[in-house]
Amino acid sequence: MTASAAGSARVAPRSAVAGIALAVVAATVASGIVNFLLSLAAQALGADVSTVMGLQPQTFLLFTLIGTLVGAIGWQVIRRVTATPSRVLRVLVPVVVVLSLIPDAWVAVSFSAVGGIALGLMHLVVAAAAVPAYRRFLPLAR
Repeated sequence: MTASAAGSARVAPRSAVAGIALAVVAATVASGIVNFLLSLAAQALGADVSTVMGLQPQTFLLFTLIGTLVGAIGWQVIRRVTATPSRVLRVLVPVVVVLSLIPDAWVAVSFSAVGGIALGLMHLVVAAAAVPAYRRFLPLAR
């Protein structure tokens, strides 16, 4: 492979399953690291992990894994069944992210403002890690 080809090469998984697996691992690891730091910051600011269970690493890592897996499967389905997947995802992704913030707002109002805000930031971090991972490992047609 030439230097110019290597610079422009994209990862092309052999199957959709491989692409989904790579995207999920990449997004979960990247967002897991940032979310761990967010959890520590929230706890330092007074959030109690016994009240806001989503700040516990075993909880947010499991939910991150499940969420990125569901998101990757949805991304794959949309890229296969729609004529304009980028147009559909341009609308769907922000809608899903906003909907994911509803429980966080409830936690912020009902239990812990700091905890709810941290959970909301965690959702944004996961989306910010997942979308580029999906675009890389499950690319949309141009």
